[in-house]
Amino acid sequence: MNPLLIEVPERIETERLLISVPRPGVGPALSAAAAESAELLKAWLHWAQQLPDYEQAEATVRRQIAEFVLREALRYQIYDRAPEGRRLLGGIGLLRMDWEVRRFEIGYWLRSSAQGRGYVTEAVLAMTRMAFETLRARRVEIRMDPNNVRSRAVAERCGFELEGILRHDGLTPQGELRDTCIYARVSA
Repeated sequence: MNPLLIEVPERIETERLLISVPRPGVGPALSAAAAESAELLKAWLHWAQQLPDYEQAEATVRRQIAEFVLREALRYQIYDRAPEGRRLLGGIGLLRMDWEVRRFEIGYWLRSSAQGRGYVTEAVLAMTRMAFETLRARRVEIRMDPNNVRSRAVAERCGFELEGILRHDGLTPQGELRDTCIYARVSA
């Protein structure tokens, strides 16, 4: 089936979170969340090396919307559903997708002030459920640097199994060789 014809939810709600496709105009909120978290994210994410200003963040949001429509990447923003108002907590998405195999990789990040509350675990479980139930995934992966113990713990809490570690698989954001852990869940 042509991926453009596959219905993909634009919102996923959990007990505490609203996981939503980015909307035009949220560039300033995205820029602020990334800036708050820069020091933590720089160790793991290439895009965090040079944080976007409001205009660049808005351009990123609009590119993500286009990729979603084209089914090239399914990126979402994570919001707190607290009664006092929604706050952008971070991002999650299905990346490096193979529609023929129905293989997807989950990527995520969370702003510093929201960490340690189980939000990423809740979002990863919701994204995994959507991938298997709605998109009929056969395989869902989470990849990370072996030294990213917090991300590894999320994968393990969400029922992903460590399948292996690829040695010298990529470069850190600082340009040094790094290994990559591959955690996966497969359909029954």
